[in-house]
Amino acid sequence: MRVIGAGLGRTGTNSLKIALEILLRGPCYHMFELFQRPDDVATWQAAVNGDAVDWKGFFDGWVATVDWPGAPLFDKMAEAFPDALVLLSIRDGEDWYRSANETIFSVMRAASSGEPNPTGEMVRAEFAKWLTTDVDNKAVTIAAFDRHNERVRSTVHAGRLLEWQPGDGWEPICTALELPIPQQPFPHTNAAGGFMETVANARAGKVERGYTRDSRQ
Repeated sequence: MRVIGAGLGRTGTNSLKIALEILLRGPCYHMFELFQRPDDVATWQAAVNGDAVDWKGFFDGWVATVDWPGAPLFDKMAEAFPDALVLLSIRDGEDWYRSANETIFSVMRAASSGEPNPTGEMVRAEFAKWLTTDVDNKAVTIAAFDRHNERVRSTVHAGRLLEWQPGDGWEPICTALELPIPQQPFPHTNAAGGFMETVANARAGKVERGYTRDSRQ
């Protein structure tokens, strides 16, 4: 585990997933990956509940994690992987809320409470514990977003923390990881307009990745 993503969803996390897979030549855990690994939900739920988790065993084979459900649990993972960089992806609160409201929050609103959905219940538990479930209240939700970012800054030593925002591209990440900048352009994926299609593809097993088995050699 080389990078622990502490930034919330809709801060460029899917682009970061692809970018980190290109740089580190291995898989990056993201909410879209969880759709393919339903058995993992129990581990995430245990972590949300405050139970002990064998993070090293759980992340065996993974080189990074970004987005949900890991972001609110950044401190637990940072403790388990003391040499990993903590990457806080950020953006303006107003822009973040607008993007999240059109995507993540729409999915949350559309979810049927009458159908068993362990993944949805786990994510809602994260929102309740670390953010807010009142996502229709813009001011309250942006304040929760800001509190999360401040919690990361106050918890992680400055020398270990990289703040990054969409548009920063390769350079700050490569500098922090002491890696050369790839010749290819920084990936830009999962714009708000294509979010539902990306979610549907992920649930169908079509997750975009920035590495292949051969690239890990």
